[in-house]
Amino acid sequence: MCGIVGAVAQRDIVPILLEGLKRLEYRGYDSCGVAVHQQGLKRSRSVSRVAELEAQVASTQFTGQTGIAHTRWATHGVPATNNAHPHFSSKDGKPRIAVVHNGIIENFEEIRAELKQRGYVFESQTDTEVIAHLVNDMYDGDLLRTVQKAVKRLHGAFAIAVFCDDEPNHVVGARLGCPLVVGLGNGENFVASDAMALAGTTDQIIYLEEGDVVDVRLDGIAITDGNDQTVQRQVQTVHAYSGAIDLGPYRHYMQKEIFEQPRAIGDTLEGVLGFAPELFGKSAGEVFGQIDAIQILACGTSYYSGMTAKYWLESIAGLPTNVEIASEYRYREPAVNPNALVVVISQSGETADTMAALKYAKELGHRHSLAICNVGTSAMVRETTLSYLTRAGVEIGVASTKAFTTQLAALFLLTLTLAKLRGRLSAANEAAHLKNLRHLPAALQSVLALEPQIIGWADAFARKENALFLGRGLHYPIALEGALKLKEISYIHAEAYPAGELKHGPLALVTEEMPVVTVAPNDALIEKLKSNMQEVRARGGQLYVFADADSRIASGDGLHVIRMPEHYGLLSPILHVVPLQLLSYHTACARGTDVDKPRNLAKSVTVE
Repeated sequence: MCGIVGAVAQRDIVPILLEGLKRLEYRGYDSCGVAVHQQGLKRSRSVSRVAELEAQVASTQFTGQTGIAHTRWATHGVPATNNAHPHFSSKDGKPRIAVVHNGIIENFEEIRAELKQRGYVFESQTDTEVIAHLVNDMYDGDLLRTVQKAVKRLHGAFAIAVFCDDEPNHVVGARLGCPLVVGLGNGENFVASDAMALAGTTDQIIYLEEGDVVDVRLDGIAITDGNDQTVQRQVQTVHAYSGAIDLGPYRHYMQKEIFEQPRAIGDTLEGVLGFAPELFGKSAGEVFGQIDAIQILACGTSYYSGMTAKYWLESIAGLPTNVEIASEYRYREPAVNPNALVVVISQSGETADTMAALKYAKELGHRHSLAICNVGTSAMVRETTLSYLTRAGVEIGVASTKAFTTQLAALFLLTLTLAKLRGRLSAANEAAHLKNLRHLPAALQSVLALEPQIIGWADAFARKENALFLGRGLHYPIALEGALKLKEISYIHAEAYPAGELKHGPLALVTEEMPVVTVAPNDALIEKLKSNMQEVRARGGQLYVFADADSRIASGDGLHVIRMPEHYGLLSPILHVVPLQLLSYHTACARGTDVDKPRNLAKSVTVE
């Protein structure tokens, strides 16, 4: 979480820093702040959004040519001005060191106690302030050398940007476990958590690697690795994201991203003419020929895409598949099959727990890995042997939508590719699957046309405080995703269960005050699902059913039905999740919540 921007230029960089924060606000919005070199170190901080900080800065003579800025997702310390970044450390009563930080310093208490003994006074509850005081304490007149030494004292995952009153026109950045990029300009250079923060300022981007420390100056940059050796990192041209930033006719980014799904799926499947291993990397054919099982690791929404894929991989490809929450896997001692393909799924490719789980899997002896990811330059893609880029485009809304559906499309491609290699996919079936995949964008457009009906349901949901989601088989993970979306942005408590589990406990919760959302495709379990629905009706529950065109479920007393335009077969999860996204979105709108920036959450989860 948290967003960092830093700049060294020969012009006022405050507008650049603030614009960068606006673009990074999805990473955290508990507080924000900016610090510049202006005849000494000056800062402005706010516990409101970046727009408030911008107004605050505009009312003062706040300018500078060297500076850092930060938008915060609170971990250590409540959202308060004293806990907002940037943090200062003083020498002889005058601020000397300014720091912004993304991540968690695990040994901050130890360092804090040590620095207190040396006379440093702490004004915040954050782990970040120890970095400022530590750098100040170790400062020897060379900021780069000092930061190189200081970061070796820090345990955890972090990205930082530091500047010093004694060295104007100079910012030092460092990363370990959290993303940090460098932006190259003409007589000016930048650091940021994400290239998007620098869109419109520069398109020349360097993605720092683990342990890198960067010295950012007016005349250029220098990078050293974890051993303090000078290294060269590739400069990449990253085009501006202006189209992604503009809301256009939409009220929120989430709504925009829901309606971008036909395009996103089309882009993800572009150029797919068949199910060939090369779709996943040059060595995929060799790797796929050696595997006999799948291990999927992911968090949150990505975990639910993995759960869905398990049904596909086992039934179509015939491969035993285990799906595990990354934050659990990394802290246990699993049985290891070195012939299993480790599949990690992440929108950002920087998810801390998933990255750690991937590294742990490698340490345990797993030889084969594949990333399903939306960011080609991410650490996850660099760490895996194989990858598939989902091409969803930038996703600003915290609640994931198009990232999820494109992940499912990629995982379905993986399933069919493995099935074909294992002799489980006939030519006729391959052709039929290709046809269905090409139909997906049009099918999604038809589902999106259900929005007016869903808005009607949302008004009823907005008055509730609890909801239950039901699905069976392939659609149980979709029910889980629907419940997650509702709780994320509307703050309605929602749970999801396999429908067959109702009578084993959850049915006790069902009253007319708890709406029960049911995903009802016309599959092999439809008759069983209908019986489960009757169990709900018999207890006075209100059913809200998304049914396939041919499911033969009709509206009635306590039974509200929205009929999907078609029957989608194996691809049904990709289509059925969309009305659940819309239901959550419009319910949140009706309740007046901050849809794109729900409380307590941030987009890119780069801390444990």
